[in-house]
Amino acid sequence: MAAMPLDTGRVPHLHLVADGEREDAPVAAHQPSIDHGVDIGSALRAAREFRGLTLQDVADATRIRLSYIEALEDLRLDELPSRPFTIGYVKSYAKMLGLDGDAAVARFKVDVPDDSEPLRAPVGVRHERDPRLGLILALGVLIVAAIVLWNVAQRAIAKDAPPVLVAEAQATAAVNTPAAVPVDPNAAPGSVSLGAPLPAPVESTTPEPYKTPGLDDAAANGGSADAVSAASKARASEAAKSGVDPNQVFNVGAPFRAKGPMYGAAPAEASGLILQARKPGSLTVHDAGGAIYFSRWMAAGEAFRAPRNGGLIAEVSDPGAFEVYNAGALTSRMPGPTASLGKLTTAPAAPAAPVAAQPPKPQG
Repeated sequence: MAAMPLDTGRVPHLHLVADGEREDAPVAAHQPSIDHGVDIGSALRAAREFRGLTLQDVADATRIRLSYIEALEDLRLDELPSRPFTIGYVKSYAKMLGLDGDAAVARFKVDVPDDSEPLRAPVGVRHERDPRLGLILALGVLIVAAIVLWNVAQRAIAKDAPPVLVAEAQATAAVNTPAAVPVDPNAAPGSVSLGAPLPAPVESTTPEPYKTPGLDDAAANGGSADAVSAASKARASEAAKSGVDPNQVFNVGAPFRAKGPMYGAAPAEASGLILQARKPGSLTVHDAGGAIYFSRWMAAGEAFRAPRNGGLIAEVSDPGAFEVYNAGALTSRMPGPTASLGKLTTAPAAPAAPVAAQPPKPQG
């Protein structure tokens, strides 16, 4: 009777013994191969168990640690050494079992691929260059060639250009020679006859020479400091006899000279009134309601330019310390500690001889 086919299920490589097969057939013919099981570890375990060997037997024969043998059969890669050592263990293990070591290594690499290896290009894919890259390179070469040709052409044009015409020296001399200086007809060509040098132009802004205060008194009284002091006391005594306050003696009509910073309104918004400190003192400018427009301790020489605003009032710590200028000319001094700027703004008086003129004090 014919033998019925058996259902082997999911057991791979099941060896069926035929009726006439010999019982004493070689054992090696039925040993599982490298392709046995789901991975290389299963194939090695099946071959070891088929031969009746223990893990310790394999460790003693291959000199591989017992823990590595167990991890290799279960493919626990985190418990194995580096990949090159693991590949060597697979090959030694397979040879010890009588299997093909190279085939065992090949299956290990298939079952456990190396992530560090670069990916291979797909088969049948052709690498093509971007056609725009060649167009860009060609355009760049054309631009460079155009620049080079343009520079060469410019050099050639400049080389072939006619020379610049230069006027003759005699004609140039005739043009540059003043009419008042006659040209010598016997002079050599190219020479120019020069006349007498012209005087330097008068400087229109030359300041008046500074005169040292008290120099005239010192010269008139023998040139001593005591003589100067005596002359000053004499002038003060004469002014007191005439009923004139020495502090109110000033040179009316004297021009304004800036001797320090200028505060207050801009020139375009100024009323023409200027208050200048002849010695240190405080100056406060406010309106009728008390709103402060300007307030500062003024050093000697500093000045305040009044605006065109109406109703401003000036308060000073010392009336004799501030001089009043209108339209750039000295008109008076502050009449008191408080004065309206509108009343101080008057037409400048004509220059006249001072009541008891005294030279200005030198600045420290």
